Amino acid sequence: MKAIVIYQAGGPDQLKLVDLPTPQLRPGWSLVKIHAFGLNHSEVYTRKGQSPTVHFPRILGIEGVGEIAQTTDPQRLPVGQAVISIMGEMGRNFDGSYAEYALLPNQQIYPVTTDLPWSQLAVFPETYYTAYTSLKNLRPAPGDRYLIRGGTSGVGIAMLNLIRAKDPQAYVAGTSRSLAKAARMKDAGYSTVIKDQNGHLQTAEKFDKVLELVGPVTVKETFTHVNEGGIVCVTGLLGNQWTLEHFDPIADIAPGAYLTGGYSGAVTEEKINELFSYLQRYQVAAKPDRIFALRDLPAAHAYLASGQSMGKVVIDVDA
Repeated sequence: MKAIVIYQAGGPDQLKLVDLPTPQLRPGWSLVKIHAFGLNHSEVYTRKGQSPTVHFPRILGIEGVGEIAQTTDPQRLPVGQAVISIMGEMGRNFDGSYAEYALLPNQQIYPVTTDLPWSQLAVFPETYYTAYTSLKNLRPAPGDRYLIRGGTSGVGIAMLNLIRAKDPQAYVAGTSRSLAKAARMKDAGYSTVIKDQNGHLQTAEKFDKVLELVGPVTVKETFTHVNEGGIVCVTGLLGNQWTLEHFDPIADIAPGAYLTGGYSGAVTEEKINELFSYLQRYQVAAKPDRIFALRDLPAAHAYLASGQSMGKVVIDVDA
């Protein structure tokens, strides 16, 4: 099979296209033919050597969509069944989706029923699961004013689409470090676009619900834009800072406001089904920002890291 292997930390050029034997079945694991997968910023960090628990060589990729090629659970995962898989140490403790085939634990393979093309289905698993669980953490209510800090990211666009599909009239502001993207963001559905200049939002507006995707580096400033009773959900680490420094919860959390976190690692089949029910019920539409072939994965990594993307970057393994 064709696979992208990283042998040592570094730039996108460390992602090497190689031929490897197709993985062999073992008890409790099934073989998935990977048709497409989405890229994630966490994979960029891992490629750079910023994930100390990941040891090289490794096939990265924390999510993928495809079909069962060989199975050890024919009742739940029959050959030919369309499936998705996310997280669960995929692409970290064991080889992931940057390949034509992936051997995965049965408990983290989730059957889906869909008529979407593979490259479009690949937009949803990790990104929309993360956005959906974060939206639930924000406890949305009618009339809420939303802010998505990191508004052009894959999860940011996913959150926007989830909100818009259910409540087309909702006020949703998005941030970007460059207003060059403002027109595209408005076209995507944002009510307004706010410049994030050196960690300071260029607005006096306040919001009820905030998805914080830049992360700990800006969360204290974010609270200066939160109404009483509002909620900030820290889900992303786009600012590449993992912890809060010199944090005083009494002084730094706005009075009467709440801080929570979004984590996509606790995946269950029930939650996956809940997500896809939401997508179907509200006819959530999404398409990739760009699609690359597997052989062009280094270029895809460079594109994602450049900050040019707006939405999910997808790899079409069949291309």
